[in-house]
Amino acid sequence: MESNSRDASAILREIEALKATRNEIDSKISALEAQLREIKLQNGNDNGVLNNGSCPPISGLDSGFGHGLTPQMIYRYSRHLLLPSFGVQGQSNLLKSSILVVGAGGLGSPALLYLAACGVGRLGIVDHDVVELNNMHRQIIHTEEYIGQPKVKSAAAACLSINSTIKIVEHKEALLASNALEILSQYDIVVDATDNAPSRYMISDCCVVLGKPLVSGAAVGLEGQLTVYNYNGGPCYRCLFPTPPPSTACQRCSDSGVLGVVPGVIGCLQALEAIKIASAIGEPLSRRMLLFDALSGRMRIVKIRGRSLQCEVCGENTTFSKQQFQEFDYEKFTQTPLSPAPLKLNLLQADSRISGKEFKERIDNEEAHVLVDVRPEHHFKIVSLPRSLNIPLPSLEARLAEISSALEKKEDETNSGSGAQLYVVCRRGNDSQRAVQYLHKMGFTSAKDIIGGIEGCARDVDPNLPMY
Repeated sequence: MESNSRDASAILREIEALKATRNEIDSKISALEAQLREIKLQNGNDNGVLNNGSCPPISGLDSGFGHGLTPQMIYRYSRHLLLPSFGVQGQSNLLKSSILVVGAGGLGSPALLYLAACGVGRLGIVDHDVVELNNMHRQIIHTEEYIGQPKVKSAAAACLSINSTIKIVEHKEALLASNALEILSQYDIVVDATDNAPSRYMISDCCVVLGKPLVSGAAVGLEGQLTVYNYNGGPCYRCLFPTPPPSTACQRCSDSGVLGVVPGVIGCLQALEAIKIASAIGEPLSRRMLLFDALSGRMRIVKIRGRSLQCEVCGENTTFSKQQFQEFDYEKFTQTPLSPAPLKLNLLQADSRISGKEFKERIDNEEAHVLVDVRPEHHFKIVSLPRSLNIPLPSLEARLAEISSALEKKEDETNSGSGAQLYVVCRRGNDSQRAVQYLHKMGFTSAKDIIGGIEGCARDVDPNLPMY
């Protein structure tokens, strides 16, 4: 048994070493490819194809087309050109445009792929995160081989594999008030593909200050929405939401879940709105919002209020400046962190908490106990600790008698004079603290929560315990 354990450890170490080597090689390849693209941009290829994948102008012929599209461009985008409402002018406008996508996740993935394929001249990607396995079901721009590597690198590679004729700019950093003006000023249109309140306010405010149209999308669970802000006198995000919603109302996919195709639908529509603005074809969704319900398969368009004259950022008498923008604390304003790190509460005294390792030691010593799991039932079905009793937090008050009965039964079974211990677990150790606080008030004074919840146990006690 010990030999197998040592063998497994050696294999894991070798895997990690190989992954590190692979990442180093990939980084060198990316750097060399970037240098090669710059050389091609200046000099052209030896085979007569320019760095953007288009054929060099043919003397006496290209100028005769009257639109500047090369033969290869005409062939590549021919299905666009055949559309009477889009045609040569729409494609020419698109090729001259620059679009920034903030976030290469569930929304940004399809948006980036379609914007690249459709021929946006310069496409920027902002993201500081790395690719993870739990991204795969919705972030379709990434592949398993890029797990552990920067999302901007993965996204850029995917976009260039579809269309090598466009320019991709990678911004491998978190978008903050300190760098947003510099980054966003380089582009004509901004696509907000983020998933948190401070980023939404920050990106919208920055677009107002710079005079950039903003395509904003959101998706969580089985629902999504889409609109265009700050376009042709239309409202900005603050016009609709001058006061941030409470942090408890701001759901993220990592907490509430999302059906993979839902952000895919919204992301595609974000690409569509950006293309309409860039090509000057069609009527963008300004002053209107699209609402998508995946369960019923319905989409509807609702009118939204116009620009507010009292808006602090775009209103008639606003004094909001670039300097004020850079000094504004968006995390404090929204009471929500920019970082997607899970919330970690600290509601209890140390003697009312126990680590996952301590809990396992007590179980191994056959301590009489009752373990209450306060997660929702559908979470409990994903993974649970052995012999745990599932009582979701909202139903705790109504099921106190059940806990008392379980404690009495456990004490009778073990003939323990000291009584059975009561432990509470949840996903990350937050709801379990709330539950223990309530249990203490109701007379269960010995109740303790397991620090870090199921995730903590998976990290510190049993690596085979699934994380979700």
